[in-house]
Amino acid sequence: MKYKIPLLRPYFDIEEIKEIKNVLDSGWVSQGPKVKEFEYCISKYLDIKYVIAVTNCTSALHLSLLSIGIKQGDEVLVADYTFPATGHAVLYCGAKPVFVDIDIKTYNVDSELIEEKITDKTRAILPVHTFGNPVAMKKILEISREYNLKIIEDAACALGAKYQDKYAGTIGDVGCFSLHARKGITTGEGGLVVTNDKDVADNIRMLSVFGIKSAWEREKKNEFTVPEFYKVGYNYKMSDINAAVGVAQLKKLEKIMTRKRELAKYWDDILSHVDYMEPPFVSNNVKHAFQSYVPLVNKYVSRNKIITNLMRKGVQTNIGTYSSHIQPVYNSKEVCKNSLEVFNRAIALPMYYTLKEHEIEVVAKYLKDI
Repeated sequence: MKYKIPLLRPYFDIEEIKEIKNVLDSGWVSQGPKVKEFEYCISKYLDIKYVIAVTNCTSALHLSLLSIGIKQGDEVLVADYTFPATGHAVLYCGAKPVFVDIDIKTYNVDSELIEEKITDKTRAILPVHTFGNPVAMKKILEISREYNLKIIEDAACALGAKYQDKYAGTIGDVGCFSLHARKGITTGEGGLVVTNDKDVADNIRMLSVFGIKSAWEREKKNEFTVPEFYKVGYNYKMSDINAAVGVAQLKKLEKIMTRKRELAKYWDDILSHVDYMEPPFVSNNVKHAFQSYVPLVNKYVSRNKIITNLMRKGVQTNIGTYSSHIQPVYNSKEVCKNSLEVFNRAIALPMYYTLKEHEIEVVAKYLKDI
């Protein structure tokens, strides 16, 4: 279905075309020099030592968990309100995701509930910067030090977001980002792993290319060597074509986020006149990336019927994301009532760089009519 006002629309111009053409003209389209350039640009932007570009954020999470030694029988504490890729990555390692409820205001993990979930099998904490709203990391860092737990940040939606003066994804041991079409910037599909730990970075890089050194690294040598496989690795490498889009997109990131914050403020103001909707909360000490704009509808209103009614008027919306503990795949015994409530009440409204204020007004009129 073609929507008059879609949920998202990636922002491209001639720069992406130029970058892709350069890669195609070079003849090196798999992982090579353009991926290295993209990783370098991300490293400088985030002020972090090591960046590994991969196929998507799910593979980034999987590799990160493997790199810190997560294995069968281990437990990882996971923010419950998240796309199931977060919990799935734990399952890929043979470990158990233990879901922790959220703060209903921020949609992020409630750090006051973390300690009660820690057992002698717990090895890591996996907080999620939901929709680009950074988690308050101070308490989580304190817990991780006290119990000797690693922190892997699911910053899928949060490239460019900040908690206090630090970028989301650079605060824990490892950070993972998504470059999916709905994120702040996109490579179509793609992901990033970032860390300041060289051993972790080297392990992730090797695991991302079958457990050998990359073809580009071998190509730069002056003599032929037969590759040796050191680990059971995966084919999670990003291509130079995707990286070319990423190089062009990264130059637009700050501009895109600035515009999205303006649009979020406009949404906030206009939804103040829609009495059954509650705008999302943003604390004073964060810089929200607004990957999505996700208010809550009144608990006595059917969110799904609103989505259907807007769809019939040519406006695309969606749920926010998922309450993981109720998904059958996890067979979880956890109770996360705040996550479940937000799952049932949250609605993602149109949010993208080229969205216009008058289009927001159109959607708001439909919301009032509903």
